[in-house]
Amino acid sequence: MKIVLIGQGNVATSLHAVFAAKGIDAPMVSSWDLVNGVGEPLPQADVYIYAVKDEALADVVRAVHVSSRAIHVHTSGTVPATVFGDDKPHSGILYPFQTFSKAQPIDDFSDIPLFIEGKNIDDVAAIYTLALTLSPRVIEASQQDRERLHVAGVFANNFTNCMYRMAADILKGTQIPFSTLLPLIDQTAAKVHTLAPKDAQTGPAIRGDENVIRHHLELLSDTPRTPKALSEVYRLLTEYIQAQDIDK
Repeated sequence: MKIVLIGQGNVATSLHAVFAAKGIDAPMVSSWDLVNGVGEPLPQADVYIYAVKDEALADVVRAVHVSSRAIHVHTSGTVPATVFGDDKPHSGILYPFQTFSKAQPIDDFSDIPLFIEGKNIDDVAAIYTLALTLSPRVIEASQQDRERLHVAGVFANNFTNCMYRMAADILKGTQIPFSTLLPLIDQTAAKVHTLAPKDAQTGPAIRGDENVIRHHLELLSDTPRTPKALSEVYRLLTEYIQAQDIDK
């Protein structure tokens, strides 16, 4: 099976690395070159994997003209498979649910769940076979379920990382390095492998410790180096935690 990766960003770089680790040649092609009609002609392949930004995907798809027998899949968690239109009869989605960084490519997908969809049953079977070359954790999922998963991922990953950045901001001006938080971060992540998040919740909000909460809000409001939005984030998250029925 000959594979071409369209895109050279975070996801494409890791896909290229994992295919290479398995001895599969999967060259990366610049999506910008395709859209602008420059560079080398697009190589012929059995599978084209579009790993590009959501807002660019439709333009990139329109720029690809290859054999109608080829399978086209994109890696987005939010864009529907209909983006491929009628001129690409064999198409679908291969969505790896993981965070990717070009500076740290992942060359082992064995623990990464892959969510797939195909235009028809034959395409689903072909995409499933392709996905199994990357990971044993292959799940067929609807557009609606993938969209909810993507939002959940934003909270679990992107917003969590933003919290780390906020924590780093709070420590600015002190003699305490951010690395001091790493054992706490690691233990928090480890707990949800065995406990439901609601059961792993600790801190002043879940305890209803209003004196500590009030003191934290005052501290955040009075610290010159701390962005003002942090106290509002603290307040909203505290209200969310306290509003949940922890017995459910």
